[in-house]
Amino acid sequence: EVQLVESGGGLVQAGGSLRLSCTASRFTFDDYAIGWFRQAPGKEREGVSYISSSDGSTYYADSVKGRFTISSDNAKNTVYLQMNSLKPEDTAVYYCAADKDYRLWVGIPHYWGQGTQVTVSS
Repeated sequence: EVQLVESGGGLVQAGGSLRLSCTASRFTFDDYAIGWFRQAPGKEREGVSYISSSDGSTYYADSVKGRFTISSDNAKNTVYLQMNSLKPEDTAVYYCAADKDYRLWVGIPHYWGQGTQVTVSS
């Protein structure tokens, strides 16, 4: 079974940057899409960014386009989310997730990390 471990969350001031990492085991980028979701208190979980397994194409939620960048290091089985120009509304628990492409695209991946808290102060 795929296992995902996130790191890199923390507290940052608005306008600052953080980089999240997710290291996957029992996982290959050829077989699974991988990406990030987030959930803020009182809000529904939302997809933030994914990398497709089929062609490496990427998806970004409109709310993060131009500010967040997803990337991967296949040799390390690690995916990163570089978050720049952070806003207080980016505050959430960020989860790494993996599964077949369509399951990420519709928001129902099987495999989840434990989550990492990102807090952006104003």
